[in-house]
Amino acid sequence: MSAFNAVLKRDLLLTYRNRSEMANPLLFFVLVITLFPLAISPESSVLKTLAPGVVWVAALLASLLSLDTIFRTDFEDGSLEQLLVSPHSLPALVMAKVLAHWLVAGLPLLVLAPLLAVLLYLPSEAMLTLVLTLALGTPVLSLIGAIGVGLTVGLRKGGMLLSLLVLPLYIPLLIFASGAVDAAASGLAVNGQLAIMGALLILALTLTPFATAAALRISLS
Repeated sequence: MSAFNAVLKRDLLLTYRNRSEMANPLLFFVLVITLFPLAISPESSVLKTLAPGVVWVAALLASLLSLDTIFRTDFEDGSLEQLLVSPHSLPALVMAKVLAHWLVAGLPLLVLAPLLAVLLYLPSEAMLTLVLTLALGTPVLSLIGAIGVGLTVGLRKGGMLLSLLVLPLYIPLLIFASGAVDAAASGLAVNGQLAIMGALLILALTLTPFATAAALRISLS
């Protein structure tokens, strides 16, 4: 736990020192949602229907935009190799870095999303469901994305390959999350979608740290 806390504190401190990297994905999230009504239609009936998908696609892309920062800096300064050869559990250290990424890139979305969803006329009945889906889904985005980053961290221009690797894995989460918000807006039960998202989160927490650790060893071998 001491190594976990040290890695978590270090990553948060580095992010604070490079606040522009932290702000870019959030600014992208805000711009996508605010510009969407201008591009489609300002009609409330149209925006209400599209709001769940728009918010979640924007959150997904904002998370994808910040994924490369999980291991890239450590790879460039050589500290990633030190993590691999340290006596501490590599999956635990990976979890610390993923948690730091989620605190910086995922948690702010929970605060911003309900405020921006008002611009899309999302019904108030669906706001809680929107926050719940983001609370369950954004950690999964970070955990799955960490595997892709681990596989592409050694490549000079791995951004496109990273997108091709992780976007197909994001599709089930996107379907259930936007479907849950849409169902809540229509007054329907959302227990099934939330249960599936919870199962995906548990599965990701269980398997992805080991998969990411293996991916890092492959990339740096």
